[in-house]
Amino acid sequence: MAKLTLHKQTLANMQEICSWFKAKSNEFQHPIYSSYDIRDSGYKISNVDANIFPAGFNNICPTDKETSVSLMNKYIIEHYGEKIKKILLVTEEHTNNAFYWENVFTIKSLIEASSIEVKVAIPRELEQPMQITSSAGNEITVHSALMSGSLMKEFKPDLIISNNDFSEAYEEWAKTVTEFPMNPPRELGWYQRKKSTYFKYYNQLVKEFSAIAKIDPFLMTVETELFEHFDIGDENSRAALAARVDAMLAHLKAEYQKRGITQEPFVFVKNNAGTYGLAVIRVGSGAEVKEWSYKSRKKMKAAKGGRDVEEVIIQEGIPSIVESDGASAEPVIYMIGSELAGGFLRTHSEKSSTESLNSPGAVYKRLCVSDLAINTPGCPQENVYGWTAKLGLLAIAHEARELKAEFKGYK
Repeated sequence: MAKLTLHKQTLANMQEICSWFKAKSNEFQHPIYSSYDIRDSGYKISNVDANIFPAGFNNICPTDKETSVSLMNKYIIEHYGEKIKKILLVTEEHTNNAFYWENVFTIKSLIEASSIEVKVAIPRELEQPMQITSSAGNEITVHSALMSGSLMKEFKPDLIISNNDFSEAYEEWAKTVTEFPMNPPRELGWYQRKKSTYFKYYNQLVKEFSAIAKIDPFLMTVETELFEHFDIGDENSRAALAARVDAMLAHLKAEYQKRGITQEPFVFVKNNAGTYGLAVIRVGSGAEVKEWSYKSRKKMKAAKGGRDVEEVIIQEGIPSIVESDGASAEPVIYMIGSELAGGFLRTHSEKSSTESLNSPGAVYKRLCVSDLAINTPGCPQENVYGWTAKLGLLAIAHEARELKAEFKGYK
């Protein structure tokens, strides 16, 4: 089992691994928070998605929420100093997802616990503040983040924390708030961020980590290829994609056979930018791509905000052996800065172990990373999943540097 091998090797080489991670993380600036979807197939454990603007803080383990208060305060003081007294939390514009707003309420509460004043706002005009009720019944007042609005005339934030994933660039708004530091920076938004870049760095870091932990990098990598100039309406484009899918499947089959793995390989075709599980389809052959139904083609045509899907990645499918109450599950790990902050299991009773679980109907179950502080040797899954997330954090830091994302005011 990959988990037991990885757990054993990280424990045996913990001092060297921690020194390596600290040295690497000190080279970079890190976003205030991030989250990682992880798949555990038994024969490998890998990161399959990373979010720099996470929308599920409400789902993390209750014990983790308690410890996240001090982590949030530590991050703010360490990187911005004691002067931070007012924070503007800029969120998504959609108002009909009560669970998203419970996430916003949770982030707001984590910050306010350190006696910092927090106002919630969206980057567009509002005639007057909106009152929104979260899924847990918590009331949130949402203001306009435009400089012309009444809030910004009176409330001068020391820091803007963004929980809007910037699928839309909001360039005009961004020009008006340049005097304020923003974290995560807008430049890390999906209007320009690419999954192919993230996974390029992630897999490189796995190789470095594996050399120190003395493991086969296969145990943690996820094969990922970029397919450019994607046009779902063009038969030639779909045929070219199908050929690339078949080539990756053949490569994966050979790799699996070398290691005695009987799993029949499959891949996911994913939009190269975007989140919420949109524009993601599982395929088991190139023929499936050529035969995509109208429903499948429609799914791959547009992502969040109606943006056309112009690039996709072809990514190794990793089945999940993790279950909760008989349902397929996958771990999700949240980080604050470079430290593990929280976790949960995303479960879906209507999805199989080889399908994407990030879809409507998902249910969230307990997984606490805070247990590691009590008994690291006795927490193999939290330890291994945690290191997968930490490698993801370093990959995001590399992305930020490549995108020239500015962490204004960050120490």
